[in-house]
Amino acid sequence: MKRVLLNSNYAVAYAVRDVDVDVIAAYPITPQTGVVEKLSELIAGGELDAEMIHVESEHSALSAVVGAAAAGARVFTATSSQGLEFMHEVLPITAGMRLPVVMAVATRAVSAPLNIWCDYSDLMNVRDSSWITTIASTAQEVYDSVIEAYMVAEDPRVLLPAIVAYDGFWMSHTYEPLFVPEDPREVRELVPRRQRERLDPDSPITLGTLVGPDWYYELKYQQVEAMKMAKEVMAEARGKMQKVLGRSYEPIESYEAEGADLLVLTYGGIFGNVMEAARRYREKGARVGALRLRLWRPFPGEELRRATEGASKVIVIDRAVSYGTPISGPVALEVMASLYGSGIDVVSFVAGLGGRAVTERDVMGMIERGSKVKGMRETLYWGVRGVEA
Repeated sequence: MKRVLLNSNYAVAYAVRDVDVDVIAAYPITPQTGVVEKLSELIAGGELDAEMIHVESEHSALSAVVGAAAAGARVFTATSSQGLEFMHEVLPITAGMRLPVVMAVATRAVSAPLNIWCDYSDLMNVRDSSWITTIASTAQEVYDSVIEAYMVAEDPRVLLPAIVAYDGFWMSHTYEPLFVPEDPREVRELVPRRQRERLDPDSPITLGTLVGPDWYYELKYQQVEAMKMAKEVMAEARGKMQKVLGRSYEPIESYEAEGADLLVLTYGGIFGNVMEAARRYREKGARVGALRLRLWRPFPGEELRRATEGASKVIVIDRAVSYGTPISGPVALEVMASLYGSGIDVVSFVAGLGGRAVTERDVMGMIERGSKVKGMRETLYWGVRGVEA
């Protein structure tokens, strides 16, 4: 292993190089652009033998890799915010055609008003599109998660597309030290080329054809089962990655959670601040711990129940809004559903929209406020001017 200094955008690019993709298509959008800029450099420098397709939009980018994947190629794309929204029509098509496309998303607020800074509104808008989704919190994890995404997506028991998400700007443009293999062949052992059904002029098949009520339901149920299987395959992938790379990641990461009465759960790059807040409370003798949701789809409900055993309260910090519901934190809704009947009180906060910083002091404030809430009725909005959380 060699130690390098990369931001999360470049970590994605180096992982894509190391898994040896065939076709890349993307349209530049802040803060993702660095991913495909670096991939263009790697191709131009001879470090990656891949076809880079320059397209006129994000819709075309995903459509292009759908076609390439259908022909049997290993493919990649990346986007953010309005680009992901523009892709939306093709997202369920990719999943329904069972194509193992891998996409990086440097998360960013969606318009309007125009905002180029980080929150998770874009990612949460595609949560029901049948894409396997992980949310990383370090550049090292971003690199490793891209490799894992190919391992899982291309497995014949799964064959679903996958997203690796990480904070726009906070992570996409921040440099961190990480380890990458000296020889990419170490990575390629983890992602062997697999035979699968593909478009072939000598053996014609049809993908994405019209299906009526007599069979459509059954095909959607196959996706349900494939998503369940993805969790099992991901567990196998973790074991292989641990042997080859010396690293792996659980669906739920915990910090100071053992014996904790109150747990704070979040996702993405602010987990470091949540850990710091938990550490400060522990120093005061308070039984506070931290949890990070890494696997968003399929949602790790069973793992969450295990991670929260013994706690009486879980505070969830979301960085996106599900509009029109009293509990408007998207992850908080999932946590409440998973912990229903457990007796654990769940408190929902929304914070950090539009790139607003969420510091350890903010987290400590949410802990103070959340610890006093009994019987959650609606989400609390932390830090909105003129609104008391």
